[in-house]
Amino acid sequence: MQSHPKPPNPSGPAAVVDVEQAEAALVEHYPRLVRLAYLVLPPSLGRNRRVLTAHALTQRALPRSRKSADAAAVPAQRGSGPHGDPGYAYIRLQVLRSALDAGLPLRWTSWPKRAQLPPLFPQVRGLRLFPRSGGADELALDQRLSALSGAARAAYVLRGLDGLDDAAVAAVLSAAGCDDPEDALDEADDVEERYDLLASPEFDPCSLQARPTDLMRRRQHMKAAGVAAVAALVCGALLGLPGEGWGPDGAAAPPYARNPAGQAALDPGRLTVATAAAWKRSARTDFSVWPARGNLVGDRALLRRALAVWARPGESVQVSATPGTASGAPPGPAQLLFAGDVDSARVVLLHDGLRIVRYAEPREGTSGAALDFARVDGAGGTEANAVVVDRADGNIRYLTAPWVTAASVQDLLKPAARPAALHRSKDGVTDPFAGPAQSGQCTSWNALRLRDESGSVYMSSDLGELVPAHLTAGRPEDPREATPAEWSKSACSLATVRSNGVRAVNSWAYARQTLPEGNGAAQWVCTRAETWRGGGSRTLAQFQTADGPAGAVAAKAEDTPACGSRDPQVLAGVRWKSRGGSWYLLAAGSKDVASITATGGVRVPGHVLATRTERDAELSLTGTLPDGRKLSPPR
Repeated sequence: MQSHPKPPNPSGPAAVVDVEQAEAALVEHYPRLVRLAYLVLPPSLGRNRRVLTAHALTQRALPRSRKSADAAAVPAQRGSGPHGDPGYAYIRLQVLRSALDAGLPLRWTSWPKRAQLPPLFPQVRGLRLFPRSGGADELALDQRLSALSGAARAAYVLRGLDGLDDAAVAAVLSAAGCDDPEDALDEADDVEERYDLLASPEFDPCSLQARPTDLMRRRQHMKAAGVAAVAALVCGALLGLPGEGWGPDGAAAPPYARNPAGQAALDPGRLTVATAAAWKRSARTDFSVWPARGNLVGDRALLRRALAVWARPGESVQVSATPGTASGAPPGPAQLLFAGDVDSARVVLLHDGLRIVRYAEPREGTSGAALDFARVDGAGGTEANAVVVDRADGNIRYLTAPWVTAASVQDLLKPAARPAALHRSKDGVTDPFAGPAQSGQCTSWNALRLRDESGSVYMSSDLGELVPAHLTAGRPEDPREATPAEWSKSACSLATVRSNGVRAVNSWAYARQTLPEGNGAAQWVCTRAETWRGGGSRTLAQFQTADGPAGAVAAKAEDTPACGSRDPQVLAGVRWKSRGGSWYLLAAGSKDVASITATGGVRVPGHVLATRTERDAELSLTGTLPDGRKLSPPR
């Protein structure tokens, strides 16, 4: 535990802030104050309510009176923060105090504080508002902050947003009513210092996306306004019936329509369950033949909540979907893959033929439930080997396919090291292991290695989604299972395709080149990430020297057939400095390239080129194929 500086003595003289000064600070720093409130508010409120509550708390932070006598009594907090403005420090203190109050549990023995209740204003009817989604780093930070207490979140945010030192943070927390600022600072120390992420759109409640809440019910209510009171009584009676009310559905939103197919999809008794030996008799190996596993497959109440939340996720449910994946209700009864206790959560995995759906809720209660969607249409064999059941603190647990006989972890950056054996439970759930680094320096990249009953070994990489991406190597027309050595210098490039709905990534060493001036040799590698949705593929050409730790990016493109099965040709070039200090233009194409033309009209036969150049010279390349077609670098 770190030792933190003591907060300054609050008994000293306080500055006086008049109402006009406080109002000016509120107007000038409104976006920062709302962001602070949003980050400190408990995530269990749901993103829509957090947004509205953050604005409400900030707008209520001004003193109630504009009289000068009252204004003179408004104290400024000692230490005015990064802005050097006592007005800002005062408003910040009021916002922080209210945000911490909002996270307190409601008690029957006392009246709730205003911040604990839904905000009266602002109100947005017919829409749900939430900040724009960030990347995997922002999501990971949001998950880490959600596990902290309100005071610890406040300490982390005050450090990151306002740059306060620990003594100043302790003073602010103490003034805001925190009983033990030292504990809050110690708890905040456990979260990685990614303060730059706090300024991302993920945490900006002033830059919002809007989605309709319930268009069908709104239209029905407008047409049936004359009988609304009667309809409310009828609905109230129906919702009070056993098994049909809000309670059994957990965090699901109220139902707005009923039809036979929709009702069948919500019935736990109608879930499809494959037998334990179905995969042995089936002509295919995909998710449709996975048996239902886990210690809670018979918990009908849990399965009912999972299906209800899938159909109608409430505002408090954290919903995520890979790009191109629909997040709507199931079209009919789904298949149950798993239901069980995993770490601190109850997890349910479902499959509807097109998507894998993961529902997770805390072991105690349903507040903070999560719903994740991943597209898996056409998955078979190697692409249906594993599904993420839990992800926490950078660690991952997988549920493996029934035909998997052994699992291990291989650090791709250390291809010579032996893979570490990965223990699995009787249900096929792996022990947790560290996933690939999500930020900072790429010092390791753990891949999942699975062996099936035939003895074949398949390698996959977590890219922040439910289903890991299958790693292959070789020519795009006929890729094979990859070895760690074939990915050792390309593994870190996988970070560029994280959270993009990637199905498989192929690494192809398409050319080797002897470097000028006896500087050894290099290879040219093309990695191509294919997605489940078809579009959005990404191609990256790299120049890799034998003694270098990783490759230099020579070309990259999105939605291009280059380096793919349809058009496996590729061409790329870089400016390179020899150990003697000379600059060269190096280029290489796939073996079918007959000649390369470079800047200044330099033309060489074959598929590799090396010519002297200047450091800042323009780089222009054109390849010619045997049939006369021209080839350019991916862009």
